[in-house]
Amino acid sequence: MRAYHLETLGAIDGIVPRESDRPEPGPREILVRVRAVSLNKRDLLIMKGTYPLKAVPDVIPVSDGAGEVVAVGREVTRFAVGDRVAGTYFPNWVDGRITPALFDQPGASLNGMLTEYARLDQEGAVRIPDHLTWEEAACLPCAGVTAWHSLTGGEPLTPGQTVLTLGTGALSLFTVQFAKMLGAEIIATTSSAVKADRLKALGADHVVNYAENPEWGLAVRELTGGRGADLVVETNGPDTIEQSMRAAALYGHIVLLITGNPRRPGIEISNAAYAASLATIRRVFVGSRAHFESLNRALALHGTRPVIDRVFGFDEVHEAFRYYESGVAFGKVVIRVA
Repeated sequence: MRAYHLETLGAIDGIVPRESDRPEPGPREILVRVRAVSLNKRDLLIMKGTYPLKAVPDVIPVSDGAGEVVAVGREVTRFAVGDRVAGTYFPNWVDGRITPALFDQPGASLNGMLTEYARLDQEGAVRIPDHLTWEEAACLPCAGVTAWHSLTGGEPLTPGQTVLTLGTGALSLFTVQFAKMLGAEIIATTSSAVKADRLKALGADHVVNYAENPEWGLAVRELTGGRGADLVVETNGPDTIEQSMRAAALYGHIVLLITGNPRRPGIEISNAAYAASLATIRRVFVGSRAHFESLNRALALHGTRPVIDRVFGFDEVHEAFRYYESGVAFGKVVIRVA
């Protein structure tokens, strides 16, 4: 089989292809013929050596992938040959709260999905909805599950409540789609008129141009009759948390996904913004297998499909990483393995 390995940290060219024998599944493992993978920001951070969970030497990169089960171990009960599956972001986190003992992740401390055949523990995989293509299913494990967990993992979101999303990253696009499935009113932000139209086509009820409205928190309040957003999915952290707090309803919830960046290593909220609020800030880090399975049931019911920007071939891995790193994509960047 062919697989890519992170041979040298620091540059995309450090991800190199290699051939080896096809693995055999252990007693409680499944062997998956990987059909497609998708890229996330964490894959770039791992490649650069700046991700909190350090990569083991020579690891196979990328957390997100989907494919077909081609062999099962003798003790496997959850899957059979022919099942369509995706791997989970935290293979050991089945349900409940995460603990440090469950932190292992594919593409970092475990081998990932950028390979023709992936060996997965049966507990670290889920069946994928029948209506999704391989490429669409490969988009879900990180950004899709994170968006779903953000919307459903805290106080229940009820129809008619307002959800605020920031920008047009893949996670924000998922949030727009899933919030619409849940019956929410959606306000999104962008600086692009073209992207504003695409956000509305995806389900956003209102779009605020943050370049034209630097105090966009006030604009969100105006759109909600002064009440503010019930739930803010905060994907930019230090750069936007102040306005997110100002945009949130009195008892709103802010799901905080990013806590620092190279320019601002921490979160700062002014006294004026937080003292006037009773909003709750909740941290989310992807989700459990149970979150993923719940998402898949909802996707199957509604027929929702992820937004894919571009699909690359298995021989174009470096090009795919560079394109993703450029930040121009509207939707997921996918690599077709077979």
